Amino acid sequence: MSAGVRRNLDFFCAVVIVGLLAGIAGLCTTLVLRFVEHLTYHYTFGSLLAGIAGSSPIRRAVAPALGAALAGFGWWLLRRRNDVPSLGATIARRERIPRVPWSIDALLQIVLVGSGASLGREGAPRQFAAVLADFSTGWLKRLSAAEREVLLAAAAGAGLGAVYAVPLAGALFTLRILLNTWQPRAVGAALITSSLAVAVGSAVTHDRPVLDWPSAESTYSLTAHGLILAPLACAVGMAFNRVIDAARPRHMIRSWLLIPALAAAGLVTGICAHWWPELPGNGKSILAVSLASGMTLSAAAAILVLKPLLTALFLRTGGAGGLLTPSLATGAAAGSLLVLAINAAAGTHLHVPTVSLAGAAGVLAVTQGSPIWAGLFVWELARPPIWLLVVFLVTATAAHAMNTWVKRRGSRL
Repeated sequence: MSAGVRRNLDFFCAVVIVGLLAGIAGLCTTLVLRFVEHLTYHYTFGSLLAGIAGSSPIRRAVAPALGAALAGFGWWLLRRRNDVPSLGATIARRERIPRVPWSIDALLQIVLVGSGASLGREGAPRQFAAVLADFSTGWLKRLSAAEREVLLAAAAGAGLGAVYAVPLAGALFTLRILLNTWQPRAVGAALITSSLAVAVGSAVTHDRPVLDWPSAESTYSLTAHGLILAPLACAVGMAFNRVIDAARPRHMIRSWLLIPALAAAGLVTGICAHWWPELPGNGKSILAVSLASGMTLSAAAAILVLKPLLTALFLRTGGAGGLLTPSLATGAAAGSLLVLAINAAAGTHLHVPTVSLAGAAGVLAVTQGSPIWAGLFVWELARPPIWLLVVFLVTATAAHAMNTWVKRRGSRL
């Protein structure tokens, strides 16, 4: 057997191993997250929103503060002696994977998000999957540095795909956001790892979409509404980016002060949850209420303002977590606000779930810079009729194009 064939065989074996382990990473983080959510709000069955609504006012306010303080204590101990670099930068620079710090950091992210923090849960499985991939493929000495970069990026994308049951979006996240390539070897690795990870994660997700799409009728004319929604999605996405950029600390917070600071952020979230129980967590509750057409005009306006502010608050006080679902939830609130206002003012009956998800896709395209991935990710979350993918792609592409134009014009001025 020639050296080239052996190298290709090693790479294929590594791809399979990485896909299976990424699924395990998604499985483990999902189970831990559910345990923390049930412990925080003291419920056994049902969704997080139902658990929050059924909890006592004191528990709803105090429990998130205690969970955030516990996560802050863990980060204080971790960051005193360890650096926790970002996933994307570490993969791009082909640096050594900090296995133990990333694993502990991923666990603390789950504790914080499960306690009600307004951050995404996708950061933890991506990190944990990359750690497992690096550990399991270290014995394959024939792999080049470029191949290891592909494997680590594929592991991170597959971890995302596993927790949200989105195999295509997981693969596309690897290719367009982490690697920014269409190289055939990377495409094959991304598709295989994401598919295997979602298959393993189906033990918890049961291969069902994260969001329940309603059976209400919708029409093809909504494609045009996607273009109308794009300016709002662009503006909300740009505002979300500015708020998050301003909130990010320039240096990693290592002081013990992050413990009371995170506790205060948790307390603020808990107090806000007294009026808007959709706010705690990564944003899935907001998306679910939007699809069920259960959001009022005032609630949509409040959530549109509070969701990014609470996300920024947790980042500013030293928390860590994903930003995908908070930006999705903000976009869904913006779409709901627009369609509810139009329906109330003009007496129309525009389809609230479609416009809400289109707004989510538009905002996500602006915050992540990849409209095709944003549209596909939103579609896979709910798996509505396939033609609605066009609506999401139209809104995402138009919002992204407007954002690009505004940035270019601003740079010229």
